[in-house]
Amino acid sequence: MFVKSGDRFIPTRAGSNWSINFHYANENCRSPSQNHKAKDTTSDSSKDAVTYAALLRNELLGSGIETVQDPHTDERRHAVPSQDSHNFTGSLNGKICDNEVSPYSLSPLSNKSHKLLRSPRKPARKISKIPFKVLDAPELQDDFYLNLVDWSAGNLLSVGLGACVYLWSACTSQVTRLCDLSVDGDSVTSVCWNERGSLVAVGTHKGYVQIWDASGGRKLTSLEGHSARVGALAWNGEQLSSGSRDRVILQRDVRTPPSAERRLQGHRQEVCGLKWSPDHQHLASGGNDNKLLVWNSSSLLPMQQYSDHLAAVKAIAWSPHQHGLLVSGGGTADRCLRFWNTLTGQALQSTDTGSQVCNLAWSKHANELVSTHGYSQNQILVWKYPSLTQVAKLTGHSYRVLYLAVSPDGEAIVTGAGDETLRFWNVFSKTRCTKESKSVLNLFTRIR
Repeated sequence: MFVKSGDRFIPTRAGSNWSINFHYANENCRSPSQNHKAKDTTSDSSKDAVTYAALLRNELLGSGIETVQDPHTDERRHAVPSQDSHNFTGSLNGKICDNEVSPYSLSPLSNKSHKLLRSPRKPARKISKIPFKVLDAPELQDDFYLNLVDWSAGNLLSVGLGACVYLWSACTSQVTRLCDLSVDGDSVTSVCWNERGSLVAVGTHKGYVQIWDASGGRKLTSLEGHSARVGALAWNGEQLSSGSRDRVILQRDVRTPPSAERRLQGHRQEVCGLKWSPDHQHLASGGNDNKLLVWNSSSLLPMQQYSDHLAAVKAIAWSPHQHGLLVSGGGTADRCLRFWNTLTGQALQSTDTGSQVCNLAWSKHANELVSTHGYSQNQILVWKYPSLTQVAKLTGHSYRVLYLAVSPDGEAIVTGAGDETLRFWNVFSKTRCTKESKSVLNLFTRIR
C-alpha cells in the first residue's frame, strides 16, 4: 500500500524493526580505479572515425579542415604543432614551419591534413555505467521532502534509516549506529555534517534538531523551535540553518544558548531545500510553494525571490567555480534545471530534464554538475556547464533517486532511493579545469 501526496510517495510498511548493519548487495567486484580505467573502445573508435572522415575530405575534396569536433564533447581541438615534431616539417633553415609542409616531405598528405594530424588528442571521458559499490539500506524512506544521506570531510557516510542514524566508513566499511530515536517515538527526517566532519545534525519528525559528536557517539544538544518535521539542514561555520514543514527557517549558533536564533519566514509551504553559498554570505532555500529564495546573513527578509519553477524546489546547488551562480531543480510538474546569477538577479538559462529533479551537486574540480531524478525515469545525469550537454546517463535504481552526496575528494557520488539501496559511482574527474573566462563581461569574475 502506498500513500501519495504531491511530490511525496511514501510506502506504508509493516513492522518497525530496522537492521543494525548495512548489507552488501550485488557489489561490483572491481575497484573504483579499475572501473575508472575501463576501456571504452566505442568512444575511441567514433573519435578516430571523425578524424579519418575529415582527412578524406581534405585529400579528396580539398575541404581544408584543420580542426575536428570531438563527438563526445562540445570543445574543438585546435592544431598546435609539437615542438619536437618528427613529421619532417622543418624548412631549409632548420626552423619549424607552422604553415606549410617541407618540400622535402615524402608524405602524400596536404598541409591542412598535416595540421589536423598534429592537433592534440583530448583523452576521451570515460564514466562507468555501473556502480562500484552497492549497499542495502533497509527502511530508507521514499519521501521527496527528506534529506537522509550526507558524506563528511572525514569520509564517513551518515544515513537516516527509520528512527536510526548509521555511520558507514568509506575507508574501512565499518558500520556504527549513532542514534536511535524510537525510544522517544520519533524518526529521522534529515542529516547534515558540518564542514570539518566532526558534528552531524539530525532533524526529526517531531521538529527537533539534535547535534551529535560523531567520534564520541554522544548527543551534545537538542534544539527546539520548530512545530513540524525538519526536512532540510545546512551548516555555515558554527551556525546551523534548519527548514521545516512549519514553513520557517531557523538559524542558530550551536555555541550559544538555544534562545539565540533568527527566524526567516518567506515560504508559504514546507521548506525542503537549504544550501549556503561557498563564500558563506548567502543562503538559498527551496519550498513546496515552488519558490526559490535567497537570503543574506543579516536581513530577516529574502533579498531575491525566483518564481519560475512550476513544482516544489528541493534540488539546490551553488557553483564552486563561478561566484553567485546558483542552480535549482523543480519537481514532477516542472522537471527543469534553472540557472541564476544571484549577483544581478538574472535568470540565465534552463533545460527540461524530462523527469522530476530530486537533487543537484557540482563537481569540485570541473565545470560539471550531476542531477538525480524521479518520475518517470529514475536516472542520474552528468552535465557539462554552460553548454548543458549530457556527459553521462546512469541508471540502476528502481525508485526515485531522492538522495545524493559527493565524496570528500570530489570524484565519487553516492545515491539513495526508495528501492532501499545506496549506489556509489565514479562520475567526476580529479583534474581541475584550468579554463577561466578573462572577459570583462564575465559577471562572475571576482575582483580581489
